[in-house]
Amino acid sequence: MSVSTTDIAERETRPHVLYVAWGFPPSRGGGVFRALATPNAFAEAGYDVTVLTAERETFERYTGADASLEAEVHPEVEVVRIPFAWPALETDLRKWSALRMFAPDRWRDRQLKIDVSTFPEAGYGPWSKQLEAAALAIHARKPVDLVVGTANPNVDFVPGDVLNRRFGVPYVMDYRDSWMLNTFDGGFLHPEGGRVDRLERELLSRAHEVWFVNSPIRDWHAERHPEVADRMLVVANGYDPQYAPDPRLEAPDPSRPLTFGYIGTISRMVPLEEFGQGWARAVAEHPALAGAQAELWGHLGYFSIPSAAMLRQVEHHAKDGMSYHGPVPKTDIAKVYDRFDGLLLLMGGGRYITSGKVFEYCASGLPVVSVHDPENGASEVLRDYPLWFPVTDLSPEAISAALRSAAEAARHADSRTREACVAFAERYRRDRQLQPRIEALTGFLGTSREDTTEVGA
Repeated sequence: MSVSTTDIAERETRPHVLYVAWGFPPSRGGGVFRALATPNAFAEAGYDVTVLTAERETFERYTGADASLEAEVHPEVEVVRIPFAWPALETDLRKWSALRMFAPDRWRDRQLKIDVSTFPEAGYGPWSKQLEAAALAIHARKPVDLVVGTANPNVDFVPGDVLNRRFGVPYVMDYRDSWMLNTFDGGFLHPEGGRVDRLERELLSRAHEVWFVNSPIRDWHAERHPEVADRMLVVANGYDPQYAPDPRLEAPDPSRPLTFGYIGTISRMVPLEEFGQGWARAVAEHPALAGAQAELWGHLGYFSIPSAAMLRQVEHHAKDGMSYHGPVPKTDIAKVYDRFDGLLLLMGGGRYITSGKVFEYCASGLPVVSVHDPENGASEVLRDYPLWFPVTDLSPEAISAALRSAAEAARHADSRTREACVAFAERYRRDRQLQPRIEALTGFLGTSREDTTEVGA
């Protein structure tokens, strides 16, 4: 295919954004969809986009991979992969040292010191040097106009830091989580005034923008860093229309039992045991749930092998219609939603927690049963969703009551109510969350590039 001189000229004038994400496809981690959508959105907006991430083997060996996601990367996005070592998860005994074999506690202490020697983040710290070298090489090959780092891990902020300090390149810090804030209990993950706190303050002070996934997390940081508050913005996770479920606008066949479903990662913070008890009570006591099924799809735990403890909890309630079906490729997710008459939102506690799954659930038009602390951040999102059924607490009685109400709605909610659910979800499309920020950055970069040209002239 021939390339015209006009095409070459246009490419040379495009702003170049470097997007840094450890968890990029084929990673199957919860933040991967934000990491996939953001560079794609920049590419659609006319940017040259380079993604800096870890090698595929990292995810295939340690966390599990979803190979189907790689096909969803915009064709004009360049992906640069660099090695990532994860000694703590190395299972090949032939690669273990004698110290690790015979004194594992001493080995862990030594490894932690190594991890944080260059960057204060256990497991990820040593990667900072490779990230820094890769960022400098990318900038030398094609000058970078903007860096967007998404965390966690927070080491993803290193390329923006080094290119800003050396060349004045502006950077955006995109927090999918928080570095200092414990989003489950509202406390601190690291000591105030300590190394992490000092480094975060330094990075925030020079950031062009700082993105957070919800208002509670943004407000917590703004209170601690008032001098940066005007640059702190909320970019909600949202849902991706191409993966979203087809809205269900009609009631299910009254002759068959209902099926409720969950899709996503179930971590140790999820009240799985409490849900199991409430589900068992609901199917035993409420006629609307007679013979009903509760299907769990996704990962049990953060790693490739399902958590044995969680599997036992599911199997304990198999007699009650509860079952685990394993992970599902994102490209097949709409088909799985077609199985459900209602959705289960099982989440850990904390007013700062908002799962990206919430927004996708809303797009379905199905009843949503919230099994989590009522103070959870997801409650703020779902409060006006017409078919939302939250628990009042995590007792079996409260969970059972919410399930019963959701079952009645699944049978009897009319099409107008379901259409209102879908309309409610539209505001949370991920592209609509990203568009204002990309437009603002485009305007800023256009001005910056013009100023640079004038100075150079």
